[in-house]
Amino acid sequence: MERKKASDYPQELLDLFHEYQHGDITRRTFLDRAGKFAVGGLTVAAIFEGLKPNYAWAQQVPKDDKRIKTGYETVQSPQGNGSIKGYFARPASTSGKLPTVLVIHENRGLNPYIEDVARRFAVANFVAFAPDGLTSVGGYPGDDEKGAVKFREVNGPKMLEDFVASATWLKARPESNGKIGAVGFCFGGGIVNQLAVRMPDLGAGAPFYGRQPGAEDVPKIKAPLMLHYAGNDQGVNAGIPAYEAALKANTKKYEIFTYEGTQHGFHNDTTPRYDEAAAKLAWQRTVDFFNKNLRSAT
Repeated sequence: MERKKASDYPQELLDLFHEYQHGDITRRTFLDRAGKFAVGGLTVAAIFEGLKPNYAWAQQVPKDDKRIKTGYETVQSPQGNGSIKGYFARPASTSGKLPTVLVIHENRGLNPYIEDVARRFAVANFVAFAPDGLTSVGGYPGDDEKGAVKFREVNGPKMLEDFVASATWLKARPESNGKIGAVGFCFGGGIVNQLAVRMPDLGAGAPFYGRQPGAEDVPKIKAPLMLHYAGNDQGVNAGIPAYEAALKANTKKYEIFTYEGTQHGFHNDTTPRYDEAAAKLAWQRTVDFFNKNLRSAT
């Protein structure tokens, strides 16, 4: 299938698909409302196919890349859903202990894009773990649409505990230097913000277009934060001013980057919302941020 860009679609259609992906409208409602964009021989079905993820595009680091070792691990989570399974990636050969990064998925579970992000961190000389929040309902089903349905079946507070358990497990791994960072996308970005509130030992947090915690929770944050936002993301961005005001008032260490002209999901290279320039810049900033905060001796 030919790869399209966000600029190939009207913003109204992109916003409509965003509503569908976040469970605000059903697939049928999306198809009905997208009908007016089906012109010039373009069908609604073709529009839907063009907007949904294509995982052949996501693989930046092959699964069998000789530079890394990967596999699946199960972490015990007694305060959560009992246990959580995830994708574990680390450099094939290391000297000394390495910093760790928890990679948290969007609202569809541990899909191939998120696994690839974990491999990208391993190539960058981090030990990475990407837990699957859908473990308690059978795990990521191999399809984002089905994943979104399963996601709504999970006990949310228990899933947060599963992520906390994953972070604690990762930080204590024998390969770990005792420092942990967290990166997350969409729903996962919101979880990174929650982990920053919840975990005083979080070394650094880099949420991508994540929902913000309440101002009353900001004093609990100890980790430096790098907050990435899309320019065209009114729902999430509405929370930025209050969050930034609370971070400033509590003298927290943070940076905010808004990538103008981009859509929510701009880092996800499986859909037309992907913006290569913004994604690469945000990624390099994140890797540099983690190197600075998680590798130092202090």
